[in-house]
Amino acid sequence: MRVTEKAARKLVAIPVLLLVLFSVACTDTDTQAPAKTIKIGAGAPAGVYDDLGRNIARIVNEHEASTGIRLESLTSKGSIANINALATGDVQLGIAQADDQYNAVNGLGEWADAGPQEDLRSIVGVYYELVTLVAGGDSGIFTVADLKGKRVDIGLAGSGTRQNAIDALEAAGLDWQKDIQLSEMNLDDRLAAFMKGELDAFFFTVGHPSLEVKFATFAARGVRLISLTGIDSLLVKHPYYSNQTIPLGSYPRALNETSTQTLGVRATLLTSAKVPEDVIYEVTKTAFENADKFRDYFPAFAELRKGDTNIMDGLTAPLHPGALRYFKEAGISVPASLTQADQMD
Repeated sequence: MRVTEKAARKLVAIPVLLLVLFSVACTDTDTQAPAKTIKIGAGAPAGVYDDLGRNIARIVNEHEASTGIRLESLTSKGSIANINALATGDVQLGIAQADDQYNAVNGLGEWADAGPQEDLRSIVGVYYELVTLVAGGDSGIFTVADLKGKRVDIGLAGSGTRQNAIDALEAAGLDWQKDIQLSEMNLDDRLAAFMKGELDAFFFTVGHPSLEVKFATFAARGVRLISLTGIDSLLVKHPYYSNQTIPLGSYPRALNETSTQTLGVRATLLTSAKVPEDVIYEVTKTAFENADKFRDYFPAFAELRKGDTNIMDGLTAPLHPGALRYFKEAGISVPASLTQADQMD
């Protein structure tokens, strides 16, 4: 078939045009800045903190195109490990219990030798976790005092659960190193040992209802949640604790006939002063502007609302400037105790 000169020019123009369009597309892609990747220290695999960290990352990453931030959730040993990872810069966000935050800020407990963690910064208080003592129905345990001589797991070193267990035992007049048959396992091993009858009881600081506690109630031996009473001295000594209740009916298979009285601490989201203001501003804004999605993914976020006053409960580290900036824009009241002089307008 004969090709005219005019048609030939059109055939030549088509690949040239495609080449130009391809070059423009590549140029646009090349000039778009890659997302900044940051990390959040969460908790043990399949635990509540792990779930929380993954869902925070999920929401943040859904808005990566507009914020330029990508969040990676890392498993960890828990609160203490996360605060230490913030100090070393291994993570930029971390989930920690309010008691561990308090100790870190004041150079107490795990940080007695290292001293106050002056770069630690708060973002928000997320939800209350309750110090939960789960005992086998066949263990003869009805009070904390009954733990004497029993096989009791208090959790791994570096976890908030462990320190809460030690506090509760000491307040009840028990020496946690001598008066119990001490066990310190991760959550999965703890549950497995309890289900097999190798533990009489275990501590677990968690929001309720908890899938892990629910799983334990299916043990053939039966399960009883033990009230932590007569330990009001803890409320005076440690201001981050508060009286809380696990409502009767939270675990239908449990042997309890009344609600369980216990102590609660706030789960908090933390960062470091070394993390840029814009990064924390975008993370905080994304969390609050998408609170409904958070609540769908993670029910404990039911408390994460702009109008709630308790979102600052449990915070002792100063607010990060990025979080403070968002709260001011949103009209959220911030206690003066959480605002540093250099953050004020």
